[in-house]
Amino acid sequence: MINLSAIIIAYNEEYNIGRCLNSLSGVIDDIVVLIDSKTTDRTEEIVRSFPNINYEVVDWMGYGPTKNYALTKAKFDWVLWVDADEELTPELKEELENFKTGNPPYDAYYIKRRAFFLGRWIKHCGWYPGYVIRLFDKNKTRFDTKNVHEGLQVEGQKGYLKNDLNHYTDPNVKHYFDKFNNYTSLAAEELYNNGKRAAITDILLRPPFLFIKMYILRLGFLDGIHGLILSVFSSLYVFTKYVKLWEMNRK
Repeated sequence: MINLSAIIIAYNEEYNIGRCLNSLSGVIDDIVVLIDSKTTDRTEEIVRSFPNINYEVVDWMGYGPTKNYALTKAKFDWVLWVDADEELTPELKEELENFKTGNPPYDAYYIKRRAFFLGRWIKHCGWYPGYVIRLFDKNKTRFDTKNVHEGLQVEGQKGYLKNDLNHYTDPNVKHYFDKFNNYTSLAAEELYNNGKRAAITDILLRPPFLFIKMYILRLGFLDGIHGLILSVFSSLYVFTKYVKLWEMNRK
């Protein structure tokens, strides 16, 4: 029998963390929650209301380092990484129950993630199925040190689970742009630190190319107005990221 730990980091997640933790009940044997010390809402109060949660308020170290620290707090070798705005579907929970009784042939597993954007599940735009490595043997896995959109470095073979992980990514436009400024700054800084310089072609061509890829080539138009908005916002994200990199280059 395999025991599972889950790791979560949270910053001002009072509207999401309860749903996330409820979805883990019955299948996860050990839950680690790290709460950013700059959190100002009821996140800690809500986490504290759940029994048997191993939580800690920590100073922010960056996405990768903070999650690597969470791994040191996990009791068991097999770990499920879940974001506070995500939720296990009943089908995924059942699949994890079966996983716990088996003998895993792989060292890490991709899970399909579907995004709830402005009140609708996105089925196209290249967002679904959004495969992400989320279940892994922590002895063979570490988070990388990217500023944003950190990933996992796995020493071993990777497999796939069949069922979905729900991601309540952006409930409204304000939420999207609250993240937008921070994420584009972090992404530009990552490029700058890697020696990238912004060319006029990056600013001029990358945004419309991304729009065409998401909205037309990846059938975003089938998601209706939501697909159009997401494709425009995503191209604006790329435009802003490279303008910020251009600004760093000038300085």
